[in-house]
Amino acid sequence: MLTNKVFMKKTKRGNILKIVREHYLRDDIWCGSAACRKCPLDENGTLLDEAPESVSERFDFPHYLLLDTNIILYQMDLLEESAIRNVIILNTVLDEVKHRSAVVYKRLRAVLSNPERKFYTFVNEHHKDTYVEREPGESANDRNDRMIRTAAEWYGKHLHPETGKKASRSGVRIVLLSDDADNRTKAMALGLNTCSSAEYMKAAKAKFAHLLDKIAQRELVSESKDPLFPSHLTVMQIHEGIKGGKLMQGGFIASRENYLEGYVRVEGIEKAVLIQGRMNLNRAVDGDVVAIEMLPESEWKAPSDVVLVDEQNDPGDMVEPDPTFSVKPQAEREPTAKVVGIIKRKWRQYCGILMPSHISGSTRHIFVPAERKIPRIRIETRQAATLLSQRIIVAIDQWPRHSRYPQGHFVRALGPIGSKETENEVILLEHDVPHSRFSEDVLACLPQLPWTITDEDMKRRVDLRGITICSVDPPGCTDIDDALHARRLPNGNIEVGVHIADVSHFIRPGTALDREAASRATTVYLVDKRIDMVPELLSSNLCSLRGGVERFAFSCVWELDDQANIKLTKFHKSVIKSANALTYEEAQIIIDDAKQTNEVATSLRTLNKLAKILKKRRTEKGALVLASPEIRFHVDSETHDPIEVKAKQLLDTNSMVEEFMLLANISVAEKIEQEFPESAMLRRHPCPPQSNYEPLVKAAQHQGFEILTTSGKELATSLDNAVKPDNPYFNTMLRILATRCMMQAVYFISGTLQRDEFFHYGLAAPIYTHFTSPIRRYADIIVHRLLAACVGADSTYPELLDKKVNSNLCNNLNYRNRMAQYAGRASVALHTHLFFRKRSEDEQAYILFIRKNALQILVPKYGFEGTIYVTGRNNEEIKTGVRFVYDEEQQTQRCGKIVFRAFDPVVVRLSLDSTNVQHEKLVFELVHPYIEGFSVKPEAEGAAAAAAEVVTPKRKNEQQPAKLKKNKKSK
Repeated sequence: MLTNKVFMKKTKRGNILKIVREHYLRDDIWCGSAACRKCPLDENGTLLDEAPESVSERFDFPHYLLLDTNIILYQMDLLEESAIRNVIILNTVLDEVKHRSAVVYKRLRAVLSNPERKFYTFVNEHHKDTYVEREPGESANDRNDRMIRTAAEWYGKHLHPETGKKASRSGVRIVLLSDDADNRTKAMALGLNTCSSAEYMKAAKAKFAHLLDKIAQRELVSESKDPLFPSHLTVMQIHEGIKGGKLMQGGFIASRENYLEGYVRVEGIEKAVLIQGRMNLNRAVDGDVVAIEMLPESEWKAPSDVVLVDEQNDPGDMVEPDPTFSVKPQAEREPTAKVVGIIKRKWRQYCGILMPSHISGSTRHIFVPAERKIPRIRIETRQAATLLSQRIIVAIDQWPRHSRYPQGHFVRALGPIGSKETENEVILLEHDVPHSRFSEDVLACLPQLPWTITDEDMKRRVDLRGITICSVDPPGCTDIDDALHARRLPNGNIEVGVHIADVSHFIRPGTALDREAASRATTVYLVDKRIDMVPELLSSNLCSLRGGVERFAFSCVWELDDQANIKLTKFHKSVIKSANALTYEEAQIIIDDAKQTNEVATSLRTLNKLAKILKKRRTEKGALVLASPEIRFHVDSETHDPIEVKAKQLLDTNSMVEEFMLLANISVAEKIEQEFPESAMLRRHPCPPQSNYEPLVKAAQHQGFEILTTSGKELATSLDNAVKPDNPYFNTMLRILATRCMMQAVYFISGTLQRDEFFHYGLAAPIYTHFTSPIRRYADIIVHRLLAACVGADSTYPELLDKKVNSNLCNNLNYRNRMAQYAGRASVALHTHLFFRKRSEDEQAYILFIRKNALQILVPKYGFEGTIYVTGRNNEEIKTGVRFVYDEEQQTQRCGKIVFRAFDPVVVRLSLDSTNVQHEKLVFELVHPYIEGFSVKPEAEGAAAAAAEVVTPKRKNEQQPAKLKKNKKSK
């Protein structure tokens, strides 16, 4: 049967085109039910059970569920439960879901692909009895709802025919599940069995009762309560306000230090706009795109210097007045706004813990997210007794005006609180790190073993197996990306080669392996595990430049004079055989041991000498030497628990490798941009706006130093000059602060920006890219493909030169790299907690910031920060008789005769507060200077001596170090 779809289209010239599309209808499409005796059996199709078991007692007869679109969009957490089976998905619904949410569509496809779940897709759009034309004046949504009701009605007649006709022996009926009240009303008028998801699950059988927790709260809640928040503007009002210039839009960023504060980044405004106070925040959640209205200048505020965390048990749906923030001089105030509407919610699923309810038997509970930027979430669950000891995942459903907290639902439990496996899973989920096993499609792209280099391979590559090449990496590194060589040429110059694993040889464009690597974007390094970007066969074997084995490489080779000036640069694919895979320590020992004169030693010494010249030249041009506290864990070889922590030691060999990686990246960037000026993938580090430097400049001013920030060169010189002989760590802390003022370095496509925007501020390089780590970074694979096309080693393909495609790819790479960084830091924090279980230590520390109610402390040995509160949220005494006085102008805290300033050395006691098993916290307590009634007494004489000298405090519970845990270098 054939029907036509006819519609009119107006062209740019004003002509009217009549478009006719043929739509084929059939009567032989299988319904998918094993109970059906009419349809021809599709052996490859999903078979719905002949006698399906019902999950709910609301309908006491065997039935299949037929789902409305909104059920799939908002109740996917329920549908992913294995108990939900025998479900019919209409292709009308499938198409609508695909257009409305790619994320939900992907999740639904995963369920549909599992035959055990019994989810059947019925092609109702092409069945002659279920297809309906859109009526004049009918909206697309209304037509889709009518299609769904028509299909449900047809299924009912098809599976349960009237008496007297030849029929199936089936008693199976259809239940239309819809959260659209209007659709349910119309379905009931047709005599269909229908209900909402909540109604269906509230009548769940006892063994399925826990599934009610999965229901997203979508129905309108009662507005009889007094509203706590202002109402949000409608979409039309927001549009008109932005168009008229009254409103602005931007991404909302919640504060970690103060839950009543946040910022909105507005395009075209250099500094983020401040949002302060519960009413002004108006239910915005970190990541939301919001509409804001600027407050009058008389109401502008200054960022709070108070550390505020929402720690109330469950105050119910009421809000207390905001604590009084100190009034700052007009000069220190910033443009301040209020949130008046939500343009786009960026809610996701959140990991965290459940707070015990103070009402016995209550089903309403407060969920505390692991991410401090996210507000607490109110959920309903009947499994509280079980979940209190678990890390769980919760999704936000809505945030009505009368509710203090957003409302959500329980998704699933991850495992016991405090378990290292559970906490690692939390880190990966919270930072959106893809960590599932590689699919069969991906693994099918890998080369077969045994893998060998053929004569054909050698014809297309330069044979460098006779050159003494070696790699230098951290201990335990198995994914070796790079190797180096240096040798004297007959003309007196020096040949230096950087040889990078040729990963692009194994990962071909458009394959499942290529798509997976592009999605993952980067390898993620946690303290005790590595989440690979590519399968281990490549990362640790065939691509890894291991010592003594032949491997494919992409080589960048220079001819340099003795002053490290480049005379010639060439690129080619090669075959190498690394003479040795060294650690940084081993390479340093070889360089320092004058007795060693072999080719490896000579090559390393030459490389080290040239690297020092290159580094000196870079810093003279204005390259920044910044700092961030980094630590390395010693772990137990059996349990993998941390037993000792040490600050990472940087050697000359670290700098040696870094300099040549930087030089290779710059050389490749120049080459690919010259050849492909519109489509080269480059990396830029934007110059920070001057407002970013305010914390650094103010902190230095209070110490009597002037930091100039108008250029990278001035900043580098200012930092070099800011030295205090009596405080050797002072300059390092300034550099840590300077690091925090920086913008994120990002990937971009050359044709999307002006040439002067290519600049890499931190490296003082006019152009830069990433070429040297293709095993762990997808950007490097794209750069390899571009470079291969430049030198004729490979051909291009359309997507490689597509600016739009690759700009979108850059967005994903930038996001994944940022999340990988945060995940690595979170892993260090987790292992620090594990390290401090059942122990405490008195450690040397420094004051990083002075807050109105707290001291922000940095512990160099462990590289982390903590807070010592000195007053309560409303300036009340924390400990009786101990009063601190905050001097805002001088940025000091005074208690009696003792004055605390930024960068002052102190001794703190670090311990883990495990009184609340659900929410263990690392506690900082002041040891020195000693304040009666506030400080804690030193644990031992050694610690007391440390307090006197404020140098290196003694540690308690000393352990013997085990094998050093690996962690990949950064380049």
